[in-house]
Amino acid sequence: MYVPFPIRDIPLGEPLPVHVWDRSGRLLLRKGQIIRDERHREWVAMHDPQVREDEYRAWTYRYTTAIDRALRGNQSLEAIAGVGRPMGFDDTLELAPDERPVSEIWPDLHAALTLLLHQGEAAQDFVGRFLWIERRMHGVLRSRVDDSLFVLTQMLFDRELGYSACHALLCAVIVRLVGQTLAWDEARLQSLQRAALTMNLGMARLHDDLARQDAPLHPEQRRQVLEHPVRSEAILRRLGVHDALWLELVRDHHEQVGGTGYPHGRTEVGLPAQLLRMADVYVARISPRHARAGLPSPRAARDVYLDASGMPTPLGTAFLKALGLYLPGTYVELASGETAVVARRGRRANTPLVFAIVTRDGWPRGEPPLRDTADPAYEIRRPVSADDIRVRLQPAKLLARL
Repeated sequence: MYVPFPIRDIPLGEPLPVHVWDRSGRLLLRKGQIIRDERHREWVAMHDPQVREDEYRAWTYRYTTAIDRALRGNQSLEAIAGVGRPMGFDDTLELAPDERPVSEIWPDLHAALTLLLHQGEAAQDFVGRFLWIERRMHGVLRSRVDDSLFVLTQMLFDRELGYSACHALLCAVIVRLVGQTLAWDEARLQSLQRAALTMNLGMARLHDDLARQDAPLHPEQRRQVLEHPVRSEAILRRLGVHDALWLELVRDHHEQVGGTGYPHGRTEVGLPAQLLRMADVYVARISPRHARAGLPSPRAARDVYLDASGMPTPLGTAFLKALGLYLPGTYVELASGETAVVARRGRRANTPLVFAIVTRDGWPRGEPPLRDTADPAYEIRRPVSADDIRVRLQPAKLLARL
């Protein structure tokens, strides 16, 4: 059963809390996508947008619950009037382990994180909501790491999704994996992951805008970019964050050994901050932007693996060991002539498991076979840009076969 969706009530630039359909059952917008502008809103409205009744009830229930919470807390009428329809999720509930496919879990977390980053200093219960996202992340990463990398990389390639949260989630998973490879303790890993999720808090909306921008940064944008590490740290302090390492990493994630980074040009930079910058640079380089395609993951990995003199570093070696050359969710061409999507990291950095999604003759496969690229018949010939792929993947079906 479907009911009308109140598209006029949805704020521009905020992630949608539900899938939106037209009357014929065609998907108009996926959960987590945004209404870009009023022209986009009008286009959706013309198609008589609908939503599943159970999703609509859950969404409006969160709204009435927020109102009730404000009333019971004796908040002012002004504060109660300011309660908007929540675009995220109920963060106060202790949820059972989420057994859904990761292709459903990560878009939900992306939508929740996008809203939190966009609200920034104005967010109510920032720390509580942030910890809810973190708990859900830990739950799915306990057993489904490669599936998560696959889904997050595919989300990163989707230009319709908000870039800042995609970037943050993938960076957070990467720094945890590399930190575990280095045998760092859980307290350090936790601070590092939290810093990855919030390092761009001070420019989250701008981060999204720049991913869609063709022109170079104008002076005001450049100023905001250069100031965002300090601004992000200051916002976190005002929101109640007291973890010294978390705050330090957010402040220093663009600093470089030798003093060539910003905002302070520090010459001494700790290993956690170096790793956070490494993940930040890697994810940015493989990300497609409106004005350019992303770099192949082997090229991006090489760039962070080697230092300025062309020599590998211990941190770069751990990075490559943790992720491999071919990140799950990226595309390659095989010696067989097939085009494939990377599904699993392999025993070696250059031998992942892949699904062959296009035949050597250019025909999409209905049931992609799994290939081991350690087999010379299916070794990787070259990476393929996501922009060159015309096959629409169904991650849940693919990953269910592994």
